[in-house]
Amino acid sequence: MPNSDSPIPIAPYLAVGLSTPIYGIAERKHIRHNLETIEEAIHASVSILGINMPIKIIALAEGALTGFTDEIFDLPHKLAAKELFIDIPGEETEWLGRLAKLYRTYIIVQCKARWPEVMEDRYFNTLFVIGPSGEVVHKAAKNHIWCRERSCMPHDIYDRWVELFGDGIDAFYPVLKTQDIGNIGTICCSDGEYPEAVRALTFNGAEVVYRPSEAAPMTNSSYPGGGSWMVQNRGHAEFNSVYMLCPNSGPVYLSASSKHAVDIAGGNSHIVDYRGNIAAYSATTNNTMIASVIDIEALRQFRAMNLNSNWLKDLRTELFKRMYEQPIHPKNLWLNQEPLHHAEVDQIYRENIEKLYQRGTWTRPAIQHEGAQFQADCEGEEKPSWEELKQQLWGEWK
Repeated sequence: MPNSDSPIPIAPYLAVGLSTPIYGIAERKHIRHNLETIEEAIHASVSILGINMPIKIIALAEGALTGFTDEIFDLPHKLAAKELFIDIPGEETEWLGRLAKLYRTYIIVQCKARWPEVMEDRYFNTLFVIGPSGEVVHKAAKNHIWCRERSCMPHDIYDRWVELFGDGIDAFYPVLKTQDIGNIGTICCSDGEYPEAVRALTFNGAEVVYRPSEAAPMTNSSYPGGGSWMVQNRGHAEFNSVYMLCPNSGPVYLSASSKHAVDIAGGNSHIVDYRGNIAAYSATTNNTMIASVIDIEALRQFRAMNLNSNWLKDLRTELFKRMYEQPIHPKNLWLNQEPLHHAEVDQIYRENIEKLYQRGTWTRPAIQHEGAQFQADCEGEEKPSWEELKQQLWGEWK
């Protein structure tokens, strides 16, 4: 029976995920090299895949624009913010916007970016969407990072973030709502290691969730492939009745002088449908594309008609609300100081583990062994300055 309040049906379309080779940058101008590679991949994917169905989404992997220089070299946060990363909008979004406009598609991107309207001298791991008009139509920040990432998170400056955006879930997990491709949520890598992230996007209306990239060993355990990253994304899709769009990072060249790339991510890009089925999969990483049909109308009918496996409809929320009353990871860490380096941040994570023991959440092991820790690459030697490293590894690279 037609419903006068229903939106116009959305025709099925193709979503494409790209895994492009990545060169780590030492200055913002180096991003152009990666953009040229990305443009070639976009032209190729439209040419090859566009004869099957209209392509409405092209998604890039994490690090596709910049690589991971700040993490690998443990750069001071302010230095990386000033010299390496982008503004949104900016010249990089204009480059990609030209392609989005040319192919009348949405391009979903991850890049570390400055948010001067929030706080100076900080950069955030940022997810953004460029629409068919060529303009940026969505921007969100990553909310969870792994222990070797230097980005600032909204939770790290929580009071300032809430002052600007409020404390609702839409302040941390906004969703782009469109009439032609459905409702798009964006997270990144470590975000998806917490079931709450995709659940929050689902509560905000998400139907397709972009989650780029994960590193080894999480991607290369189990058979036939994908490791815990695949397990997580299939779970997110099944528990929330959403599509998961998950391109993984391509091979990474540390710098312009690198002779060989390192496959730090382990491949296994995939798209999962709203029942948790793998709809597209590629084991390899090198300049790879994945593609699958996204059928928003079918997803909406599944949510509307099903009385069993559209789980969100009968979630008994009162049972869970007390779990999150006691904090674990401290907020506002970088509100009044620059984000610390790897070794100092490791100690914060150790203190978090101790909290869980003190509360009785975890039980201590019978024998306490030394755990994972940051290993400096120049122990006992004087570490080269960043300017010396740039000259050594990037030289006159344009």
